[in-house]
This record gives sequence, C-alpha cells and structure tokens, in this order.
Amino acid sequence: MSAPHYDIAVVGLGAMGSMAALEGTRRGLAVIGFDRFSPPHALGSSHGLTRIIREAYAEGTGYVPLVHRAYERWAELERTSGRRLFTSTGGLMVGRPEWPLVAGALRSAVAYGLAHEELPASELMRRFPAFRIPADFMGLFEPRAGILDPEAGIDIALGLARQGGADLHMNEPVSSWDAGDRITIVTERGSYTADRLVLSAGAWMSTPMAQLDVPLSPTRQVMFWFRPQRNPEQFAVGRFPVFMFEWTHDRIIYGFPDQGDGFKFGIHYEGTPSDPNTVDRRVSAADENAVRPMLERFFPDAAGPAIRSAVCLYTNTQDEHFVLDRHPADDRVVVCSACSGHGYKFAPVLGEILVDLATGTESGFDLSAFRIDRPDLRSGLAHPAHRLARAE
Repeated sequence: MSAPHYDIAVVGLGAMGSMAALEGTRRGLAVIGFDRFSPPHALGSSHGLTRIIREAYAEGTGYVPLVHRAYERWAELERTSGRRLFTSTGGLMVGRPEWPLVAGALRSAVAYGLAHEELPASELMRRFPAFRIPADFMGLFEPRAGILDPEAGIDIALGLARQGGADLHMNEPVSSWDAGDRITIVTERGSYTADRLVLSAGAWMSTPMAQLDVPLSPTRQVMFWFRPQRNPEQFAVGRFPVFMFEWTHDRIIYGFPDQGDGFKFGIHYEGTPSDPNTVDRRVSAADENAVRPMLERFFPDAAGPAIRSAVCLYTNTQDEHFVLDRHPADDRVVVCSACSGHGYKFAPVLGEILVDLATGTESGFDLSAFRIDRPDLRSGLAHPAHRLARAE
C-alpha cells in the first residue's frame, strides 16, 4: 500500500503554521503538518500567556489592513471554538512625539482614520497613574488595542485543523526537503510527499533545513512578571493598557496589565543572538538586572519581586519586516519567517495568505514589502531605529 500524498505540507506548527494548516483544511485540501515539539509549547516564539494586538502600527501603514483582517479572524476563531482569545484593554504608544514609535503610530492612525487620542504626559499620568514619564513625552492611545492569548490561539487552530482532517505530526522535526516532481519532506521517521510546501518553522528557518540564503537572526528575549509593591489596582485589566514605550531614542520596553499573574514587562528587540537548538533558557539575575532599572524608573509601584520569567525567541530580518513569499528554489514552496517579534497578532490572516501563495490564489493584500528579494533584506540595517524609521 503506497503512502498517502498530500495537497500541502506545513513545516512548523506554531502561530503561523497552525493557522496555515487550519486554512488548508477550510479550503478542502489534504494537509500534513510537522513540528519538532508539540505546540503550544514554551520553546519557540509564541508563549508567555499574552501578546499585544494593535492597529496604529508604528512599523508601517502597510500593516494596518492585515491587522483589520486579523481582528475579524480572531473573532471568528472565538465564535467557532467558544473560547476567549482577545481581551480589550486599550493600548499606549509612549515616547517623544518626533521619535519613531509615536510618530509612526500616528501616521498609521491618521492614514486609516483609526480611533485614537494624543495624550500629553500630564494627561497620560492622570489617566494611568502607574506611569512615570518625562514632561516632554506623550502617548498615543488607541482604544481597540488589547491582549491575545497565544497558547490558546495555537491550540484552537491545531484542534480545528485536526477536526478538518489535517494529519499533524508532533515531535517529528523535518531534516530536509526536496522539490522534485513531487515535494518530498524527510524526517527521522520517514518521508512524505505533497504538491505544495509551507515553511513556517520560526527560529529554525535560520537552519539549513529551510535552504534559505537570507540573513536571519534568532535572538534570546526574556519576559518577566512582577508583583506590584504598591497600588496593585493601578495595573489591573480595565485600568491599565497594553503599552510600548520608546524610553530613549530607538530603545523600547513593553508591558501588559496584571491578569492575576503579575505585571508583565520586558525589553523589545535587545536580545542576544542565539542558536535555537542551544539557546540558554535559564533566566539569571543578570537578566533581571537588565530590566529592573527601567521598571523602577517608569513604573515604581510595580517594582516588587519577579514572580515569573520566560525565554522566547525573536527571528529577525535585517529590516525587521516579515518574509512572505515563494522560495527562490521552487515556487511551489512558500516561506513565512522572521516576524521579528511583532508577528503573532497577524497569525490568522497570514495563514490565509500562506495558503493563497501556495495555491496560486490572488491575495487581496499588497505583499511587496515582504518579498524575499527586497534590497533591505540584505541591507545590514538591523537596529530598531532603522526598522521604524524606514517603515514608510
């Protein structure tokens, strides 16, 4: 008896791959998927209880239509599963008005007529007294922003994909693939064939398995949860928003309200380059010492003990934009990679786009900024300043 053949194979079943597998089954395709672990798990880029979703996108106005569609798809997944994925909190982009974060967010808000408020420092701190910010800073508040549950999102997508007939192989890493008459996917357990292949393996897209000649840089990022030492009610959901804060030029911190597990706080982008197979997943005193001065300076009431921590991986491109394109080696292979620490919110719409690309379906989105042959992908610009300043 011959082995089954599939319409589409998905390598990597985290945020993007789980949604691609689900989308494939929604379109009646025979789907097989592989992951080196068993998602949702805490070994990649989509764990830690919370992710921000926001529309006033500082990274570029071109992301806004994708976020609009993502909101629709997250709501559909909530209705289908009967589980909550989104918590509305409102969101703040904080910094000097001329710096990239606030200026970029304002451009997107104005370009798309998004509901927003521009808050001077005094008004921001009156409304959200947990913040301490300099007098020449401001905040852009968007009421629609909030929190997504990343583990639940992946779990729901994989469950629905299985219900739709997807053949999902957990704890089975792909070692190689070959694009012959049929695409052959090789693992330690055997080989499988498909007409199309989606590569969405997160940090492992930087390894030889992906066969990509693209500079990708996985970095080790540490998240902390702190127990507020004073006025804990100021950090509660309903009183405290999700935020990103450009506290000095080109350097960003972020955080979430306390949902019962502490005030989540971290540094955006300034991680250590790491091999995903050998990354140090232990959290040290040095890691905490790197974030505590900013916690004490800008959120002094939150500066209690760290009660939880976690390590995750960003997979960054040189320009910090996504890669969504067909593989240079074969146009039957689609690449989704390097979401550079800001991709999770887009997962369901990217699942749709990946299946569009794989099946030759016309996408309703402008994907030119995410092409694999764009010059900035090899420009050497890897600093957040370039990411935001060049987003337009």
